[in-house]
This record gives sequence, C-alpha cells and structure tokens, in this order.
Amino acid sequence: MSVLDTQSIADAVESAIGSIACRIESGCLRALEQARAKESRASAAFALDVMLDNARLAERESRPVCQDTGMVIVFVELGQQVRLQGALLDDAIHAAVARAYRPLRKSVLDPITRVNTGDNTPAVIHTSIVAGDSVKLEIMLKGFGSENMSAVTLLNPAQGLECAKDFIVDTVARAASNPCPPVIVGVGLGGTLEKACLLSKHALMRSVGTPNPDAQLDELERELLARINALGIGAQGFGGDTTALAVHIERFATHISSLPVAVNILCHCSRSATIVLQGE
Repeated sequence: MSVLDTQSIADAVESAIGSIACRIESGCLRALEQARAKESRASAAFALDVMLDNARLAERESRPVCQDTGMVIVFVELGQQVRLQGALLDDAIHAAVARAYRPLRKSVLDPITRVNTGDNTPAVIHTSIVAGDSVKLEIMLKGFGSENMSAVTLLNPAQGLECAKDFIVDTVARAASNPCPPVIVGVGLGGTLEKACLLSKHALMRSVGTPNPDAQLDELERELLARINALGIGAQGFGGDTTALAVHIERFATHISSLPVAVNILCHCSRSATIVLQGE
C-alpha cells in the first residue's frame, strides 16, 4: 500500500495545463510537418505553414496555441494499492484547473443560464481503478470547434462494420472545415451509448503516429485514414492531400442487438499530456 496526497495530483494537473495550452503534442506536430512535406496543393501548403508557424511561436513565447483554450478532460487510472489523502480527488483537480486558467480564456458555463463559471471549472473527470500503486493522469484541453462536429449512432448489427465505416467517414465529411482540419479522428466501437463515446474520447489520448497495439484495429485505422484523406477537404478546408492526420480506434464488447459507433473529432492542435505519479 502506498500513500499519495491529492495535492500532488493537483500540482501535476496545474503544471500540465500551463504547459500543454502552449504546445501541440509532439506526435501531432510531427504529423503536421510530414503533411506539409508531401502537400501538393499550394493553398493547403500555405495553411499548414501557418499552423506550424503558430505552433512554434506559441511554444517559444509561452502563449496559448489556440484562442479556444478548451475544456479540461482528465482520465485518472487510480492504482488499487494507492491510498489517497487530503482533499477529495475531484475537488483537488477542479481547484487545479481554476488556478491554471487564471491567465487563460475561461470557456465553461452553465448549459441553461449560459452564465460563465469564471474559472473554467468543472473539469470532466473519468476515474477507473486499476492494479498497482501509482496514479496515471491523461489530461487533454479539448476545443469545441471540433467537439461540436462529433457524432454517435447505434447501428442495427445487420448493418455491420461496412456501415460503421461509412458513418465514420461521413461524420468527417459533414464536419468539413469546421473543426480546423487536418483532424485526428477518435472512434469508439461497441459497449453502450455512453461507453462508445467514452472510448472515442480516450482514443484521442494516444500519441499521433503510434500504431494501434490491436492489429485488426490498426488495419482498420489505416483503411479509414485513406478514405478520409480521399475526401479532399484538406488543411483548413482548402483542399489537398491531408484531411486527417490519424484515426484512432478503441473497442469494447457490445450487446448482440446493437453496434454503437461514436466519432470524436479533434482539431489539428492536439493538446494533451500523460503523467504517472508514484505513491510513497
């Protein structure tokens, strides 16, 4: 059994937000550079140049990489052998978000009154209990130009995987230039309505450019990426070769009478970090 104060978790979250608000995830940045190197359309190449210049300037000057500093998503994997002490875990994370956003744009509000909470809280926190004596934090700042383009459906299983593929590609096609492409496409297959959505969001935490450890899903990701890039939407909707930088898929068992499919779209500036804290 190890002991970890939730203040340590809060400090890690606060520090991570300050950093990732100003930089694109390294795999995503490499993918943008590769997309620029092979781009054949002048207007799309110009858009990619602007994206890369913006990313480098933001990191160098410690400025937010996007004016939409997003809503904070935190996936917590809590080791079963860890005993937390101090403030409640969620309270500690919310307090960390409030501190981290003092110099950043606050975009979170009540859905009915539309009154801003004033500190970008609450964060969206998903906690799971796992084996071990450490705490893993996966943190993302999710902008809503891309979030608003996401979609979920529950297919009849007779429609099969081909229909699921069409839904994924069509979702990106309908989004067009709205989510600031080239995008990263997170896909959740299976589970229930809410599980599929959760899978699709968590899929976006994987570093761009890393293969799916599931060989079957890796092949499916490659197929879908090719289909999506054939849409010709291109960088910022200017056409060209790269509409998506990656497709990331996670799956879960589902009921015999359904095939849930969720698509969560992420813009070209993936802002995320993974931190592991060890108890004492």
